[in-house]
Parts: sequence; C-alpha cells; structure tokens
Amino acid sequence: MKNVLFLFILLNFSIGFSQTESPEKIVQIQLEAYNNRNIDAFLATYDDNIKIYDFPNTLSYEGKEKMRKIYSSLFKEVPNLLCEIKKRIIIGNKVIDEEYVRVNNEFVSAVAIYEVKNNKIIKVTFIH
Repeated sequence: MKNVLFLFILLNFSIGFSQTESPEKIVQIQLEAYNNRNIDAFLATYDDNIKIYDFPNTLSYEGKEKMRKIYSSLFKEVPNLLCEIKKRIIIGNKVIDEEYVRVNNEFVSAVAIYEVKNNKIIKVTFIH
C-alpha cells in the first residue's frame, strides 16, 4: 500500500511539474504564433478573460473572442506582419518586451507588459 501511495504522489507531482512553463516561454510561444499568423496557437497562450490595456490603465478590450476577431483580421490582411523583440525583461510572472513591429511598410516601436498566471497570459499593457 505504501508503494502505491508513493507512486501516486510521485506521478501527480511529475505531471503537475511538467505542465508548468515559465512566463518567458509562454510569451515566446505567443510571439512565434503571432509572427506565423497562427491564430489558434496565438490564442492558446491567452486566458479566456484576457484584459488588454493601454498604458497606464485604460482598458482597451477584454476576452479571447474579442481578441480572435481583432487578430484574425490583422493576420489575414497583413501578410508581412512581424514583431521583433529588441529587449526582454522578466520580473516574476511579468515579461516586458520592447517590440519593433512591421505592419505592411510601416514600423512601430512599442512596449508590451505581459502578466502570466497558470500558463496563460491574463493581462497585457501596451505602451506606444
């Protein structure tokens, strides 16, 4: 009985441990999906109740379905969409990216502050 209990605890610990990704990894997966214009992979990194803010605290929109509408259009309409990271800072569960974004022939600099909880991005604040 002790062996069965030990195996059960060990299995549960290893499953829970292997399913946890660092905030940096989650944000990097999101970035790669964005650059590949893969809407499903992109949205898989976000919480269903994602909140998007303009700095310092103006709510721009919330919810994954709203995000799907916005980014589906962007991915379809901008074939050369690309985001490059100029600098990345990680502080706890927050990832701060200095981004250089190409949209058609226009380039935009921005900062994105991602907050990650339970392997999902729950909040993004943009400074642009």
